[in-house]
Amino acid sequence: MQLLRRRKDMRWLLYWVTGMLSAWIWNLCFLNSLSYSLLSAAIVNTFFGASLAVVLALVLGWGIGSALHFLEQRGYRPLRGMIIFITNLIRSVPQIIGLLIGYMFLTFFIEHGILPSHVWQIVWMSCVISVVCSLEVIDLIMERIDHYRRSDYVVAMLCCGIKESRIVHGEILWKSSRAHLVHKAVNLFGVAIFLQCSIDFIISVGLSTDVSLSNFPATLGSLLAKLDSKQDILAFGSMFVDPSYIPRILFLHLQGVTIAFIIVYTLVCMFQIADGLVKQYDL
Repeated sequence: MQLLRRRKDMRWLLYWVTGMLSAWIWNLCFLNSLSYSLLSAAIVNTFFGASLAVVLALVLGWGIGSALHFLEQRGYRPLRGMIIFITNLIRSVPQIIGLLIGYMFLTFFIEHGILPSHVWQIVWMSCVISVVCSLEVIDLIMERIDHYRRSDYVVAMLCCGIKESRIVHGEILWKSSRAHLVHKAVNLFGVAIFLQCSIDFIISVGLSTDVSLSNFPATLGSLLAKLDSKQDILAFGSMFVDPSYIPRILFLHLQGVTIAFIIVYTLVCMFQIADGLVKQYDL
């Protein structure tokens, strides 16, 4: 209990887990079996896709950020400039536009039977999300390396005969910057959830005669775009006309209310966890 009082990040992590479990138990008791199965699949797909996107963004950002450092140290400036140009080109494109481009390729793959499995479709979109999110990781990696390069920390270890690759990957990034990477991962998880749900909600109409929303794996965003979920959300307006209708919302409009709750509650908790990490580690 003292740990929860002292650490805001752990406290809000507990809040998030408790909220998710409460929503799961409530839906298990009161949501019909068909909608419950679809909602469960959407939650798993959404969280799996977001988690995979975060892992890929960290790996991609770590690799590119450290590569830019070594290319500069070894004098490969043309190659380094080309990589920076590509990253700046990706940075100039709004994230939602980049995801729409990714969905265009996914539509092509589904039409030609290249990605028939829903698992691989989620993996593909996670890769697209990781590309647009990895830019923040690249900036963090380069900032941490430059921070230690300006001190005697690196010079002293080089004089001791330690390889520069071990200094960068082991001492600087893993041992000295792990808290920064965890903080960035929490932020990116919230961003990935938001981007995935937003793009799936936007793609709420048929894309072609061969590919439509039903061809894509169920996610929280795609479920929120369904007519019954929209009606569930619109039912909130009845509370202002008839306050006695409030208790019935949690039983008659459970699917839409649960989806909206999970998305908003997850984003709020991820923000609070990240804020707690900043205060805990003085980032």
